[in-house]
Amino acid sequence: MKQFAAGDLTRNTGDLFEAATVAPVAITKHRKPRFVVMSMERFQALTAGRDSQVALDVADMPEDLGSLLDQGIEEHFRDR
Repeated sequence: MKQFAAGDLTRNTGDLFEAATVAPVAITKHRKPRFVVMSMERFQALTAGRDSQVALDVADMPEDLGSLLDQGIEEHFRDR
């Protein structure tokens, strides 16, 4: 994946957009990837038919999965 530093965006905007038409491009800040720029067509293909958020009720969780969740939460707070 091509990368562009956040500080270079104003100087290389054309190059960034050209690269993003081919494949997603990482925007880095302090040398770490922080954001992704991609074409609208690619974004729509990735998100087609998906909601960005899903709400679930813990009461609807199967009993065995609920027990695992409880155990994981207890272990997390015990180790603090």
